Amino acid sequence: MATTTLIPIHAGKGGSVASALGRSTDYVKNPDKTNDGELVTAYECDPLIVDDEFLFSKRQYASITGRDYGKSDVLAYHLRQSFKPGEVTPEIANKIGYELALKLTKGNHAFVCCTHVDKSHVHSHIIFNSTSLDCTRKFRNFFRSSFAIRRISDQLCLEHGLSVIEEPKPSKGKNYGEWQGENRLPTQRDKLKQIIDSALSGCKDYADFIAAMQAAGCEVKQGKHLAFKALGQERFIRCKSLGDDYTETVIRDRISGKRVVVIKQKAEPSVVSKYKPNLLIDIQAKIQQGYGVGFKHYAAIYNIKEMAKTLLFLQERGLDNYDLLTEKTAEVSANFSAKSIRIKEIESRLKDISELQRQIGNYGKHKDTYDEYLRMKKIPLTKFQKFRNIRHPADEYYEKNRAGIALYKAAKNYFDEHGYVGDKKLPTINMLKKEYAILDKEKRGLYSGYKEHREEMVALKMAKQNVDRIFAEQKKPAKNRGYEHSI
Repeated sequence: MATTTLIPIHAGKGGSVASALGRSTDYVKNPDKTNDGELVTAYECDPLIVDDEFLFSKRQYASITGRDYGKSDVLAYHLRQSFKPGEVTPEIANKIGYELALKLTKGNHAFVCCTHVDKSHVHSHIIFNSTSLDCTRKFRNFFRSSFAIRRISDQLCLEHGLSVIEEPKPSKGKNYGEWQGENRLPTQRDKLKQIIDSALSGCKDYADFIAAMQAAGCEVKQGKHLAFKALGQERFIRCKSLGDDYTETVIRDRISGKRVVVIKQKAEPSVVSKYKPNLLIDIQAKIQQGYGVGFKHYAAIYNIKEMAKTLLFLQERGLDNYDLLTEKTAEVSANFSAKSIRIKEIESRLKDISELQRQIGNYGKHKDTYDEYLRMKKIPLTKFQKFRNIRHPADEYYEKNRAGIALYKAAKNYFDEHGYVGDKKLPTINMLKKEYAILDKEKRGLYSGYKEHREEMVALKMAKQNVDRIFAEQKKPAKNRGYEHSI
């Protein structure tokens, strides 16, 4: 029995490609974990210099394709395969891991497979290059790849006489901390941040803050780095490691009022999420499609529950009249549509501003180069140069500065296409920055509560549709028609 996990490897914030690959490969090849390297196998690469070979292939890929994905580029993939304790030998585990990587990559990507025996369970670490062997393609982590990997792993386990998980539980799709969510117990750092926030709320100056921290039972270390050790902590924790809002400089700014930090509070569950109705089931239509009596019974109970939720939802908002419900639904829908349209307009304009800034920058940066090229083109060749078919100096200058001249021409064409000719002058970079800041602030304001507004609109539309369905299905006598539009 084996479980599998696939993790992409990035350079990381502030890191280099070489260091990221080196860290990952050095960890999996650790001699203390792999019986002095006996459990290390590789495909189309040398385990001793695997990180350098991966790095070289990426440079070849960039040279051949001209593509550079920057910080978002996936350098390699880390595939972990863990086996049930006592069920497999390290040698067999390494063989299975090697076959798993070979089948997953179809032999098109170099990889190193290292089996660790330092834990109670044998497990293999496989790192395969995201760049193909011919350096022309990249491995893409396709949709539902985890299921494909698990299928291959199970097949290999069965071939080697190992057990498999018969009914695997669906993945949570989150790390352990995310899965715990609100139930996660606060860490020592979380507790220290709460103490700092509490101490800052009532202090007048920095000395008061230090006194308040000491009164809260924290030891203080002042020097090159401000650090605290709260009750129950074994070591000091530097304030700068708690986040940007807790460095010594920011703490002083918070005390003086130069900086305001909003402490996030635990959000209360919204009424929309609690009473949000779902659409009623059209029972007659389902019966015509061939559903049986059992489904009819289930659908009837389901509709009763959803109608009760609909009524609770409407009562919370005081919408006890059909005309009022119709008016409110139309109003919320119109407001949401207007907000969505405005957000799209702002995002389009922000994109145009960014592009215009880029073109203005290229224009100014390479203008002198282009002017020099035009000047050199006007220089005539001498008779001797023409006789000897000597290349014009302007042509040589163009070859050396081809990229800059192309960027200048592209910028000039962009200005012409967007009407920046004649009396219409180009805006300055400062003007564009100010406009960008104003629009970005407006967009952030529009996005505030955007999700809640959308949920409110959808819930109102569902509630109205449920009410419409009930009214349509009811066949009331004439004496009760006066109540047809009351909820």
